[in-house]
Amino acid sequence: MDHKSEPHEAPEFSVQWKVKGDDGEDHLFRVNPGVADARRIRRMQYLLPDSQRRSLDELTDRLDLSVGDSSAKRSAFWIMLVLSAVIAISGVAGDSTATVIGAMIVAPLSVPILGIGLGIATGRGRLVGRSLLLVLAGVAVVILLGFLFAQLLPNPVSVLSNSQVQGRTSPTLMDLTAALATGLVAAVAITRRDVGDVLPGVAIAISLVPPLAVVGVCLGSGAPALGLGALVLFVSNVVAMILTTTAVLVGVGYGREAGAATPRRGRAYLVLTAALVLVALPMTVNSLASLWAGQISDAAKDWLRDTPGAEVTDVTLQSDTATVSVLGPEQLPPMADLQHAVDGLMPWNPAVVVVHTVGERVTGE
Repeated sequence: MDHKSEPHEAPEFSVQWKVKGDDGEDHLFRVNPGVADARRIRRMQYLLPDSQRRSLDELTDRLDLSVGDSSAKRSAFWIMLVLSAVIAISGVAGDSTATVIGAMIVAPLSVPILGIGLGIATGRGRLVGRSLLLVLAGVAVVILLGFLFAQLLPNPVSVLSNSQVQGRTSPTLMDLTAALATGLVAAVAITRRDVGDVLPGVAIAISLVPPLAVVGVCLGSGAPALGLGALVLFVSNVVAMILTTTAVLVGVGYGREAGAATPRRGRAYLVLTAALVLVALPMTVNSLASLWAGQISDAAKDWLRDTPGAEVTDVTLQSDTATVSVLGPEQLPPMADLQHAVDGLMPWNPAVVVVHTVGERVTGE
């Protein structure tokens, strides 16, 4: 039998499905769940009412580029991906937030990523494989375009300090939290007919192509460490989207409808969870580093409180060194006071280095 099906109302504590077989006839299947299962079904129908539920065939047609007019789907995917990459790279190089947002909306990379989730939920290994290959090929294309574009920049190193790059090279746990929430929104949006309009917002929130553009530009500018940070952001977004999509699709019954094997899904969950933990580790480190840098900044401001005209301009924390940039007069308070304050804040004792620029901030009036 194929997977074309649609839910029908049945008596209380009963679920009935109509499945069209290869013979063209409709076959009815009824399940009489217990009380616990019935409650779960009611909750499932609250999340995905039958009147708004997309059929499994509809989801497959939307997310599997090999179904239907595959040549048209694939050509549209690659054309839009290349164009979105060019837009994103231009926005990153020009430090234009509006341009980067435009690239997020145009980018089609979320389609095969959601397709991986559908394949896992329904036990379709070939769909998972095809979608994964598309994602990997898309990643390679965007990074390559970013790398080549960086070779054309008159001063590619200067691009590394703009907000579009800096905002994507040190992802934190807040980025992962946003990715998980956005993945849930995407999963609900593809299964319900009445909330499809939120998908452009999902594209903006999940940010798939811009981090890859940053990876390519960083590699082309000789900054692989920054590129690795942006790649972590992309991978976390992808894993979060696949994990949440799979969970939602299974939760609302698509896995059962497709007759997917539970043990196979269990192995996929383990792999996805392991990947999520793996990308969460550097994000946790970045989150802690950001927290501690903020605490050091506050300590440095207290240290300079009685020094007129002195201000903290930047604080960076790397391994065993905390670098505090200060703009102010020639005489600063004793360094030992700041070192003592920092030692009391950190779980270890980083060496404090003060980069002192003599001068003052002048504003025109």
